[in-house]
Amino acid sequence: MSVAPASALSLSGVTKAFGGLRAVEDVSLEIQPGERRAIIGPNGAGKTTLFSLISGEQAPTGGRIALFGRDVTRLAPHRRAALGLARTYQITNLFPKLSVLDNCLLAVQALSPVKLHLHRPLSRYPALFERAERLLASVGLLAKRGAPVRDLSHGEQRQLEIALALAGAPRLLLLDEPTAGLALAESQMMTALLKGLDPAITILIIEHDMAVAFELTDRVTVLHYGRVLADGSAAEVRANPLVQEIYLGTMGTM
Repeated sequence: MSVAPASALSLSGVTKAFGGLRAVEDVSLEIQPGERRAIIGPNGAGKTTLFSLISGEQAPTGGRIALFGRDVTRLAPHRRAALGLARTYQITNLFPKLSVLDNCLLAVQALSPVKLHLHRPLSRYPALFERAERLLASVGLLAKRGAPVRDLSHGEQRQLEIALALAGAPRLLLLDEPTAGLALAESQMMTALLKGLDPAITILIIEHDMAVAFELTDRVTVLHYGRVLADGSAAEVRANPLVQEIYLGTMGTM
């Protein structure tokens, strides 16, 4: 008798209160390995707070969080990263004066068993360079590896963030509004990039553009005032009367 694999991510009654405000309330989700899931909802729905609870940057007030069958509710962020969790943020978090390659090298080195020596040049670590250049090639930035990050467009900086998130070969990738602030062409490029990621990677994405969310994901979860309002396929969520009420006036983009 075969045993079903553990969920990539399991949330059971997860709650986060800030004083009298419950930013996340009694959220339960099961996300399977390789699944693509979108989290959508109005501003203030608790989406980013939920990501912070999953990544360990904030501790829940109540409930349980498990990654690949392991309870991580009280585990530190770096311990969760070691289990295969990676995250991007709404605001870019890069070193603008360093080159694209140097930013990627720092991410690769931080997540590599290879330790750098202070007086040994980086050229003595060819495996790190090769890994960094493969990552840049995977997001279409290899040709710009020598450019300072501050010279990249906003869209290219978003692409670089994806490369950095992939540096540790994550099993679960949390993407916080990866197309925010992008022009249409940049958004289309980012969507194509994300669709081309290894299908073995489980992806949970917060996305304000519902057309992008529906294109990228298998299922959609709607948060409203910190609670799960709806959960299902794109068609099911589009047809949900409560979701339609919340997004009244924006249904043309759904």
